[in-house]
Amino acid sequence: MNEKFTNVPNTPPFKVIGIAFVVCLILGFGILNPGSLPINSVVLAIGLMIFLCVARVPVTIALIASALAGGLHSGLSTQEAIAAINDNLLVGSQVGMTYIMVGALAVALARSGVLDLLARKLVSMLGNEDTHHQNKVKWLLYGVFMVASILSQNAVPVHIAFIPVMIPPLLVIFNKLRIDRRAIACILACSISSSYLLLPTGFGAIFLNEILLANVNDVGSAYDLAVTADMVPKAMFLPVMGILAGMLVAIFFSYRKPRDYTTNEAAQQHLDNTKDTVLKPFQLVMTLIAIAVTLVFQITFDSLLVGAMIGFMILSISGIFRWDQQDDVFTEGMRMMVQIAVIITIASGFAGVLEATGEIKPLVQASAEMIGDHKALAAAIMLIVGLFITIGFGDSFASVPILAPIYIPLALTLGFSPMAAVALLGASAALGDAGSPASTITLGATSGLNADGQHDHVRDSVIPTFMHANFGMVIFAWVAAMIL
Repeated sequence: MNEKFTNVPNTPPFKVIGIAFVVCLILGFGILNPGSLPINSVVLAIGLMIFLCVARVPVTIALIASALAGGLHSGLSTQEAIAAINDNLLVGSQVGMTYIMVGALAVALARSGVLDLLARKLVSMLGNEDTHHQNKVKWLLYGVFMVASILSQNAVPVHIAFIPVMIPPLLVIFNKLRIDRRAIACILACSISSSYLLLPTGFGAIFLNEILLANVNDVGSAYDLAVTADMVPKAMFLPVMGILAGMLVAIFFSYRKPRDYTTNEAAQQHLDNTKDTVLKPFQLVMTLIAIAVTLVFQITFDSLLVGAMIGFMILSISGIFRWDQQDDVFTEGMRMMVQIAVIITIASGFAGVLEATGEIKPLVQASAEMIGDHKALAAAIMLIVGLFITIGFGDSFASVPILAPIYIPLALTLGFSPMAAVALLGASAALGDAGSPASTITLGATSGLNADGQHDHVRDSVIPTFMHANFGMVIFAWVAAMIL
């Protein structure tokens, strides 16, 4: 039986009241009697955040309420918890600024007409109603999304900003092919994660070399551990294969059945906007130059913000769009990415409260005490704890420095090899990045797939990507720890 998409009705008032009552009850209990609940404050905050997101509370409110609950439960005063949020907003706002500039670059690149040409070409291919032909178009789409995801991390560093530009004009095509958008969310999330976790260029160079390798050697120096740059991708190979295996499960099993959506006015409008665009050779050349210069400046100045800004300026002076349209293009890019930028900023405050509680280290140490001398159990628990912490942070890059001081000594003490230690730390930090409500990856997927209001962030992006990207990675990372 084909699955029919139906818009989720508004939450009944009694559910809203019930959720608000639960949140107020936890917050009030924490204020009156801090530390009274027999639960780690980090676990409480992350668990409450996940519950609120699933209950369809806006992510920003879920993050703030959960951060306050965790902070108050740990013994922080209300002022201290709020200060911990405020003190860490700067880091998130810096990242948010980068994403806004990247969004502007993505919109400017889209003005070249390359993506419009792709959308129109795919629409013309749908003229043939033959099922075999339509399957070919579907698999072509899947391949395009995989390639675009990889390039967005390693060659054209726009991260997730390509999604809200590329996906909306294709929604009508998805509907005609009856593609389950959850499959596309999994393809985007798994491909993006795999590329920066395995390929040492662009964002991959930052994660593998500047963060993972640097932290492993910094912490491991006290234990005579020295890891070279070529060892890191090898250590991450099996965990990444787990992510790709999860993606294949999503495509061929979980979401292979047709799913019907309504081609509404919003979806049709995104496609109609591509009709009058003409791709000129000069525009194509200048687009390629802008991409190359963006990559060079990003590497030279170690700043995605600077690279995106220079790329945007090149496209501005090249005639891709009129000079007097610069403000409009930049504003469109900012509007496209502002929700993600705000959530990233709030997520930094949430992470700051988790650190301020001082209960991340006890959580990991308690897990270590449960392990004893059992290597197989140790690997499993380390991965699961890393998964839980990264879901709360929504950022694998930020999780590595937190986990490294505990995971590296623990892994070496238990007799894991240097490669196995790298695999455990890298996988533990990356688990949850695809699947967190506050992750840029899931937010990016939703920003494109929900352009017509028919793709729920938690139910259609977060839960599917969490199950398929993380379950496979846990299994393959555990195997890597055992055999490396």
